[in-house]
Parts: sequence; structure tokens; C-alpha cells
Amino acid sequence: MPAIPTVRRRVLGAELRALREESGHTADEMARRLGWHQTKVSRIENGRSGVRVHELESLLDLYGVTDPEAREGLVGLARDSKARMWWKPYSDVLTQRYASYIALETEASAKRSFETTLLPGLLQTPDYARAVIKALAPETKPDAVDALVSVRLARQSATLRRASPLRLQSVVDEAALRRTTGGSHVMTKQLHHLLEASEEPNVTVQVLPFASGGHLGMLGSFGILHFPIRSDLDIVYTESYVSSMQFERRSDFATYSRMFDTLSASALDEAQSRNLISCVVKDLQ
Repeated sequence: MPAIPTVRRRVLGAELRALREESGHTADEMARRLGWHQTKVSRIENGRSGVRVHELESLLDLYGVTDPEAREGLVGLARDSKARMWWKPYSDVLTQRYASYIALETEASAKRSFETTLLPGLLQTPDYARAVIKALAPETKPDAVDALVSVRLARQSATLRRASPLRLQSVVDEAALRRTTGGSHVMTKQLHHLLEASEEPNVTVQVLPFASGGHLGMLGSFGILHFPIRSDLDIVYTESYVSSMQFERRSDFATYSRMFDTLSASALDEAQSRNLISCVVKDLQ
């Protein structure tokens, strides 16, 4: 599996890009001076490639960075970006795009998501997750399904149960509640779990009811990840059956942020949402 751009690698790349621009040099010029491939500096600055410590030291020398504290901070980022991540044992069942998303989600401080037909992955029960995986990829072998369910649960632990838990705000279309994925028994347990999770201080669940009519999210689900180090690294993530897209431009981010705010304002508040979820549970019984 190719290298995955973790947040620390993206932070390091952004810092190096700023230093290069301040020095008045182009990426191609720096690559030539160091005898690198012409795209290497750009890939490092975009977070697509890691950088060895001795390579980083060479760049910092060329950029005139002499402050020991500043150099050590950047070297620390380079070392941390190579740290082994918890999902590595599952590499044989993870696609590149899924692993890339996990890397970002694990380091995010907050997530806002809008869901159209599925309940949020971070709030799924094992049985519901299994039913979703089988529905989306019916050809998946049982062992791989088990591994993917384990990944889903590990994602939850790595975000919602860590020392400083992720702040999760999800707006869920009523359709996701009404679709009995896995059957009524599985769905009932899932909705009970959703109710319990919505009581956690770092989790907010709102339901966008059918009665609200047409809305901005009808074209599909999306997630917005926020990071604690630099706000300019916040991203929007969308996914389809065959591809995924990651939006980093500030204009795109602003558009999706406004969309989410509009959807949240149109949705039921937390108490009303719990009442509707409870009503759906009763309908299943």
C-alpha cells in the first residue's frame, strides 16, 4: 500500500512550503540543488511523500533555518509522520482511499457529517456494520468482512474513546433510520445504540425528518474533518462506490461548511431527534 499522508506529514509539508516561498526559491530549483527528482519537493510539501531526517536537514540548511528549537520541531514532525499506525495490521483488507481517510480521521479533533442512507460509521454496532459491508460488497469473503468490522470498531475506539475524544456532530436523514439494514432485530439494537451514543457529551446527533422536504444534502453524504494543529488543513471528504474526493481549497471547504450549517438548522434538535429515533424503534417492534 502506498504511503498515506497523515496530518503530521501534511503539517510538515505546509511548513516547508512556507519556508521555501520565504526563501524565494521554486520547488524545481530546490530539487535540482539537492539532486532529487523534480517532483520530490512538491510531493513532500503536499504531504504525499515522507522526508528522511538528513534530507530535511539539507532543506532547512538551504532555507536558512538556524534556530535549534524550530529545526527540532520540524525534525520531530518528520519522525512522528513515520510512526506505525493502528490500522497497519488490516492493510490487506483496506483500500488506499479507506486507509487514507482513517489516517486523517484518527488525528482529527472534530468531525461534522451528513448521512443520507447510512448511520455514521463511528456510531455503528458490529452487526449493523457487518450488514452494511455485506450489502455494499456482497462478494467480500467472510474473513475479510470480520476484519472490516474490526476496523470499524477500532476507528470508534481511536476517535471517540481516546483521552481527548473527537467531537462528533452528525446530521442524519430520516431515511437512514427507516431503512432496516440487517433486519428489524439488528436495526433495533443499532437505534438503541444510537440513542445511547447521542447522550455522550462529545456526540451530537440530529435527524433531518422527511417532513423537511427537499434539502441541500440530497446529492449525497459528506464529512468535514477539523484538525487541532492548523485550521488550514481542515478538509471535506465525499465518497462514492468507486471513488472518493478530498476537498482542501478554502472555497470548497466554505461551501460545504455552509451546507452543513443549513442542514443542521433544518434538522430536529437533539431532544426531538431522540424522540423520533425512539418512535422508529417502536415501529420496528
